[in-house]
Amino acid sequence: MNSVLQQVTPTLLIPFYYLRNWKKILDVDYRLHIQILANVHVFQASVNEGSTGVVVNLTVDDRDDPATGAWRAIYSIINGDPNQNFEIQTNLDNNEGMLSVVKPLDYESSMFHTLLIKVENEDPLVPDIVYGPSSTATVYITVMDVNEGPVFFPDPLVVIRRENIPLGSFVAMLNATDPDYLQSQSIRFAVLRDPADWLIVNPFKGNVTTRAILDRESPHVHNNQYTALFLATDNGNPPASGTGTLIITLEDENDNAPYVFPSVARVCEDTKDMNVVVIGGRDKDIRPNTDPFKIELGKQPGLEKTWKISRINDTHSQIMLLHSLKKANYNLPLVLTDSGVPPISNNTELKVQVCTCKKNRMDCSRAASVQTNVLLLLGLLLLSILCL
Repeated sequence: MNSVLQQVTPTLLIPFYYLRNWKKILDVDYRLHIQILANVHVFQASVNEGSTGVVVNLTVDDRDDPATGAWRAIYSIINGDPNQNFEIQTNLDNNEGMLSVVKPLDYESSMFHTLLIKVENEDPLVPDIVYGPSSTATVYITVMDVNEGPVFFPDPLVVIRRENIPLGSFVAMLNATDPDYLQSQSIRFAVLRDPADWLIVNPFKGNVTTRAILDRESPHVHNNQYTALFLATDNGNPPASGTGTLIITLEDENDNAPYVFPSVARVCEDTKDMNVVVIGGRDKDIRPNTDPFKIELGKQPGLEKTWKISRINDTHSQIMLLHSLKKANYNLPLVLTDSGVPPISNNTELKVQVCTCKKNRMDCSRAASVQTNVLLLLGLLLLSILCL
């Protein structure tokens, strides 16, 4: 905090009221208080706009016994501070009044402030004695101009855009103003933080466009919102900068295929319960591009003779066997389709392990894959032909 305190030459001033009652003054006890603000009634100080802290110390002359209520001073601002930018407190060590800025001042709003300060004692005056003009002082505060950074408005700026819009699409127009309107300064924009590297900004106009595909399912998107920070810098001396936030709410498109869970199921080869597993569909998209899911057997012929799918609700279906299977690993082809427009289907598989079950123990260690056995058989057959 840069502050300058200028004081006129101290002179002892005793109001006429006290001179006229001099004999009466000599007769009263120590509670008689004649206070003069260092015999100085005018103080001057300067302070940089935007800063806070002590700007000037006001001294007081009190002839009562130190460290008593009749000596301790209480300062107050009685005029010139309509917005409560200032505060004055007593320094308990030397009885001085510490005038501080508690709410930053704005040069462009007001370059000068004039405060009227009053000082009193903790103890009341004796009867018929009043505080005179020497118990007040005027403080002139000069606000010094400081180059302030541009301010974004609104901040944050919230926009709604669909994901997957083409490269170069318009996203938002940034708006920043320079508080130093008494100066003619230009503003340049720049990207400060763009986690997915999706955006670009025109440094002079402030229009934001896409440089990559916006993806709602990206890990950089939280609650359908993507957040980027921008910088606005003026050409002052020295330059000053301000930051602004852009929040993009991304609307979903049906661009993700559903998938099945769980992907593995186990069943005993001699089980009498033909219910294998309850499977569900999941989708990275959000409604209406998700459920209800349609879960069907694959298009391979003959599947319907061994397997059956029964719908439970919008997201889950029951996989059932129509007859027992030998111990082996089976890959059951499935087709999952979401409810998006247009819908997206996913050809996937459910791995079903048919295991040996004895005494409440399931042994799947020797369950060979049906597809693996077929390939091995074909390989051995080919090898035998070549050896002939």
